[in-house]
Amino acid sequence: MKTSVINYSMSRQKGLRFDASFHLSDGLIARRKVESSPYGIFTIKDVSTNIFYGNRAKRIYVTKPEHGIPFLSSSDILRANLESVKLASKKYTPCIEQMTLQKGWILISRSGTIGNCAFTNAKHAQKLASEHVIRINPNNILKSGLVYAYLASQYGHSLLTQGTFGAVIQHIEPDFVASLPIPKFSEAFQKKVNDLIQESAKLREAAADSLNEAVQYFDNLYKINPATQKTFVLGLKDLKLGLAAYNNNLEVDEFIKEYSNNAYELSSKTSKIFAPPLFKHIYLNKDNGYPFMTGSELTQFNLRYYRWLSPRGVKNINDYVVKRGTLLLYKSGTTDGGILGNVFIADNKLDGCCLSDHVIRIVFNDEEEAYWAFAFLRSKGAIRMLQRLATGTMIPFITPERVSRLLIPNPDGNYDHIVSLIAKYIDFNSKSKENENLAISLVEQEIESWNQK
Repeated sequence: MKTSVINYSMSRQKGLRFDASFHLSDGLIARRKVESSPYGIFTIKDVSTNIFYGNRAKRIYVTKPEHGIPFLSSSDILRANLESVKLASKKYTPCIEQMTLQKGWILISRSGTIGNCAFTNAKHAQKLASEHVIRINPNNILKSGLVYAYLASQYGHSLLTQGTFGAVIQHIEPDFVASLPIPKFSEAFQKKVNDLIQESAKLREAAADSLNEAVQYFDNLYKINPATQKTFVLGLKDLKLGLAAYNNNLEVDEFIKEYSNNAYELSSKTSKIFAPPLFKHIYLNKDNGYPFMTGSELTQFNLRYYRWLSPRGVKNINDYVVKRGTLLLYKSGTTDGGILGNVFIADNKLDGCCLSDHVIRIVFNDEEEAYWAFAFLRSKGAIRMLQRLATGTMIPFITPERVSRLLIPNPDGNYDHIVSLIAKYIDFNSKSKENENLAISLVEQEIESWNQK
């Protein structure tokens, strides 16, 4: 149990707050360490042109890209793939300008899971974000990449989460973010950190371009046509995987027909397709365990490891450890959105990481063939095909057995080009994550060094 004593003057400095969670938070410890800076202190307001969030408005979503603008929720700002988000209506969304993002901004989730940060690149620009996302437009008094790395560090996160309030839904406000301290780091240090963050942003853009080009090849080659009818009748003998409508998707039938005469069964090119059994999670410190991620965290661009799994009580721990080039399929969720049926590929960051039992592992005999299959399985039609495999009455889920029977198009004359694009995607993504993590670590190490003297 944590205890502390505060006096009236301390409470007055903090806006007359009396809730214990505020005064016992890690934020106060982080603030003391930050304010020990030998270079002096700015506030976030000092280094920003503007700190705000978008307008509140009723949102009407559309399905056709020509009628909508990609819309990011507070959780979407962390996503690796920004193209598969909901589309807000161009016609019925008011004050679009206030909601539109620009390159070089810093985004902070302000409610729900508070304090998650993202640095916007060209892929964020001209997309919309909700009022649950705080925008910071840096003014270059401190370099923008440095400001981002600081806020994304353990110190920035502790300060951001210290200011939460609300009886039901916790949140933070722009005025609070504006008041946070930030050290006046030296010019040389700023440049070093900023260069890493800016290069990380460019690599992330290049990775997205490579993946999009590879996936677009299959989207163009094997199209999935919109349903011409929302209701249909099938005889009992024609039912496929179950009685649910999504198990008998007629659009998917037409999609598979386009390539099924020149295809192979997934099991014929793989050594293993499996999901490990349920297990009890026992977490340890960094030095004693395996880095661990949940299945939902696969959607995020660069989540830093915060949990390490103990091998104790886990039978066959190697079943949970993934290797670079393994395809990863999140197996449970809803069939009308979410990440059910989405496939990911293990990069350098995931190599050697433990993943939860909610993720199906697809291990190919040949890594290049995994790249080809990955690009295809990320296409629009293939995602719908994977979602059609789901079973279950409450929470639909996909079984490895059904995945193993999937048909994948045989390699064609573009095989080498698709493989090279996915190889670039993995390498660019891995290097981007390394740069960002290094920049954040440098900020943390610099602040720690002031407090060790």
